[in-house]
Amino acid sequence: MLSIPVVETERLILRGFRREDFEVFAAIWQEPEVMRFIGKKPRSVSESWGVFLKMAGNWVHEGFGQWAIERKADGALIGQTGFFTAMRGLGDDFDRSPEAGWVMTTSSHGQGYGPEAVAAAHSWFDRQPFAGRTCAMIEVGHGASFRIAERMGYRPFRETEDLGDRVVLLEREPAGRKAA
Repeated sequence: MLSIPVVETERLILRGFRREDFEVFAAIWQEPEVMRFIGKKPRSVSESWGVFLKMAGNWVHEGFGQWAIERKADGALIGQTGFFTAMRGLGDDFDRSPEAGWVMTTSSHGQGYGPEAVAAAHSWFDRQPFAGRTCAMIEVGHGASFRIAERMGYRPFRETEDLGDRVVLLEREPAGRKAA
């Protein structure tokens, strides 16, 4: 059985998703405010199930993946963060690097959980033997995600379109490394 690392912060636990997390996971991806900058329309349960399974596959095949974000105070699942290989077909300058992502349930917005979780995930990633350049994709106008990306050291390198939306592609090198 694959062992997904557990990462803890003062208020959060980043852990592997469990089967019993699926109902909450699917519900998060149906929240209009969550989806506002990610494809615009809520994911169906079937689409969410496919993504849920893909996340497990990233850990198996890539050695990294997305964690469930659990709030220590009450054990609530409040989002996800981590890294994945999406093979989006956006070009080698994007597709060849692990993609970072983060999603938080609407009820947790504005409480600092997003930056805390994303920083912990990046700290873990940067200590791994495979650490290197990572990318992120953020829809134009998504200020909260851009602020998190900037805090983590991401810099825009190109704008493009994905699923009909204008997006900014960003890149980051771990601390102490320079972009090529």
